[in-house]
Amino acid sequence: MSLITQEAVLEALSHVQEPDLKQDLVTLGMIRDLSLGVNTNNFTVLLTTPACPLKELIKKMCIDAIHEHLGSDLLVNIHLTAGVTGRKTASEILPNVKNIIAIASGKGGVGKSTVTANLAVALARSGAKVGLIDADISGPSIPVMFGTEDERPEVVRIGEKNYIIPVEKYGVKLLSIGFLTPQESAVVWRGPMMSAALKQFIGDCQWGELDYLLIDLPPGTSDIHLTLVQTVPVTGVIIVTTPQKVALADAQKGLAMFSQKPINVPVLGVVENMAWFTPAELPDSKYYIFGKGGGRRLAEKHGLSLLGEIPLVQSVRESGDGGAPIVLHDDLPVAAAFRELAGNVARQVSVRNADMLKTTPVEITA
Repeated sequence: MSLITQEAVLEALSHVQEPDLKQDLVTLGMIRDLSLGVNTNNFTVLLTTPACPLKELIKKMCIDAIHEHLGSDLLVNIHLTAGVTGRKTASEILPNVKNIIAIASGKGGVGKSTVTANLAVALARSGAKVGLIDADISGPSIPVMFGTEDERPEVVRIGEKNYIIPVEKYGVKLLSIGFLTPQESAVVWRGPMMSAALKQFIGDCQWGELDYLLIDLPPGTSDIHLTLVQTVPVTGVIIVTTPQKVALADAQKGLAMFSQKPINVPVLGVVENMAWFTPAELPDSKYYIFGKGGGRRLAEKHGLSLLGEIPLVQSVRESGDGGAPIVLHDDLPVAAAFRELAGNVARQVSVRNADMLKTTPVEITA
């Protein structure tokens, strides 16, 4: 068989559409390192995120397109790699951080920090570079969930300024007020002091290159939330809720805060935590003790994606208390739920970066 041309291969691959971005792979520049041989073609597909849940589907569609347009006997070797798309901004703060994602809830007790910790680890295990700021100054829980209560971040001097070096665990760079204060001491600060601490965590820390910087916000809508959106361009926010009515009512308020003018931070979607209870001895049973489908209804009401439904399982609590997020346990079904959540978040970030205008820090004058 004669040697096929690069133009013919690219023409065939131009019929493969990226499922989320709704454009073909060639137009998107996702085909790289194309090399040809007799009866063989090799190329790389550059995915928009290491956590892409559709990677095998995209690979199959490429093979099918080659076979359909160039011959069914061709050998196709595809290498999948990823380059996370980043926020389009001219901000000088965190210039090497591609995406800043806030995780918020309307009320406490919905498991927001548990979701954040497992999401961060799942993204890191997929190959992404991840950082996590515990912005709940008065109630930090990330040090416990990562088993780093006794860690203390280093401080280095660069030029005329001191910078904090974040603690690192499970591939995630971490910073929390819990690393800087005695474990049993209460942080009794007014709003401006908390806002100043968050600004220092953002601007006075050596985060390096990150694909995702997750911000675990305190419950409600407060100075911390406004400080975040005024300090950095936030790629998007994730709303965490439980199914019951009282949690949904507060989640609605949190969603409204980020959606209102002049804030206008894109909401990536909703996570329903404690969606159902599954006892260890009955792994196939579901008990909807907090109600059923509340997170899905909230997402549908606002035209948002339901990013994940996380069951209430005893091992999630035990893993968090033990300092090893449950997503580290690949054999458990609830770990798969967090991995699916990470894939869905990565997809929404890619779509957001492709379809929406650049993000900028919010200017609030009153």
